[in-house]
Amino acid sequence: MMNYKIRAMCHEKPVNLVKQKTDRGTTGRPKGVVISHTALIVQSLAKVAIVGYSEDDVYLHTAPLCHIGGLSSAMAMLMVGACHAFIPKFEATLALEAIEQHHVTSLIIVPAMMADLISSVRLKRIQKGCDSVKKILNGGGGLSDNLIKDATRLFPRAKLLSAYGMTETCSSLTFTTLFEPMLEASGTSLQMLAVTNSSPVKARGVCVGKPAPHVEIKICVDGSSNVGRILTRGPHVMLRYWDQIPEKASNSVEETWLDTGDIGFIDDHGNLWLVGRTNGRIKSGGENIYPEEVEAVLIQHPGVLSSVVVGIPDPRLTELVVACIRLRENWQWSDDSFKYSVQSNELFLSSTILRLHCREKNLTGFKIPKIFILWKTQFPLTTTGKIRRDQIRKEVMSQQLSFPNKL
Repeated sequence: MMNYKIRAMCHEKPVNLVKQKTDRGTTGRPKGVVISHTALIVQSLAKVAIVGYSEDDVYLHTAPLCHIGGLSSAMAMLMVGACHAFIPKFEATLALEAIEQHHVTSLIIVPAMMADLISSVRLKRIQKGCDSVKKILNGGGGLSDNLIKDATRLFPRAKLLSAYGMTETCSSLTFTTLFEPMLEASGTSLQMLAVTNSSPVKARGVCVGKPAPHVEIKICVDGSSNVGRILTRGPHVMLRYWDQIPEKASNSVEETWLDTGDIGFIDDHGNLWLVGRTNGRIKSGGENIYPEEVEAVLIQHPGVLSSVVVGIPDPRLTELVVACIRLRENWQWSDDSFKYSVQSNELFLSSTILRLHCREKNLTGFKIPKIFILWKTQFPLTTTGKIRRDQIRKEVMSQQLSFPNKL
């Protein structure tokens, strides 16, 4: 790397297409997202400045390069001239071995990855090489208090940050520091700094920090509430969706507000808080899951009359995918009975049968519901006949412990 020549500057315009990424589909079907040179550059530079990457870093690629977070972080490391370490795919054992072997100093994770790393260390009762890690950036969902505590024990010398973003904004919009070893040593804790004197409204959300310098964020509220749709604009915003006619796309991307599809508010300290997601989007293991896509697969089973898919909180995956099922007439539910599925004279359904059905319909593994609940009454509807997904989610959460398989 010592002897190299710099080629002439590229003559591409900064607003030209550099990459087409695929999001997880705002309506349940993935969309192509057109990202500019400018967006990728400014977002990567933001990571360099905020996380503190340098040429001394050894970066472990835990995130795939087909994800915008993995791509943006890789670009940031290329910009500073850091060393790159690769593993075939993320597995906790492989990652821990790579950290020890290559003296890894930085990596990015989602909550499920961190949970797996912690579980692997506990299972094997080893903790070799983790002291080399100095910078960890979390994305794809907030880390629970327990995960943060365990992470700081596993990586005691690492600055732990969390970011909020999406493909349409070329990765991270906001950043927050969850743990800073230098400040912790002096007795100052950063974790949940903005929660001080929190109101009941703030207790409903998750603090995702402040926007990067080039990022504008505003809340589009309805009525007197300070909670509303999260909008953003700036050079980080996508040019358009792939199927959008360029002439109909905005001539000035930086002047157009992008609706993130999330709901939240900004507190008195300038921190953005996430309250929920529009249209019931579920965040599980760092992946976006849209209920409509899962429901469309479930309804294809002859025993399913209707279904509603929701997400409930989970400390490891952020949210668990739960499917509420209404059966067709003459069908019965079996809590644990795969054998009935092969008897032609019996009309039984079970969690096992429905999971197999989802696989046969090629539903991606992380989208297959972890919990199935038999729903015996009509699903609650709005006055316009739409499913009250929020109400169903509340009922599932309140009744899950008492009635784990039926409502």
